[in-house]
Amino acid sequence: MVERREVLPIPDRQHLGLITYDAKDPDTAFPPIEPLLPPENAPNVLVILLDDVGFGAASAFGGPVHTPTAERLQAGGLTYNRFHTTALCAPTRAALLSGRNHHSVGMGMITETATSAPGSSGLRPNTKAALPMTLKL
Repeated sequence: MVERREVLPIPDRQHLGLITYDAKDPDTAFPPIEPLLPPENAPNVLVILLDDVGFGAASAFGGPVHTPTAERLQAGGLTYNRFHTTALCAPTRAALLSGRNHHSVGMGMITETATSAPGSSGLRPNTKAALPMTLKL
């Protein structure tokens, strides 16, 4: 059965069977991963993420990197200039991909230094849907 995500946040899938510590144990079995599809007529969205590039790099903001599409968008009145960044790439990506503060989605640090502390687990709670999951027509 293919499930469509009409309700957000998507509920966690609970595993009710035996969980063993040995993958070779014959009693270890998990159901197959079910495909999860977007709702009918969901929009397509493209997010472009560039690491270590500030506003001053793009030609749309006076920089040397030729970005004609960004220039056309800007000339038409569309300029995104209020994005919150963090000092590190992983938390910035988490903020971009969720539209939320990086601590609230468990990415208060780079993934390699994750702990069990609130906001620092490296795991996005299912109660905090990622941006692509929240887009609707």
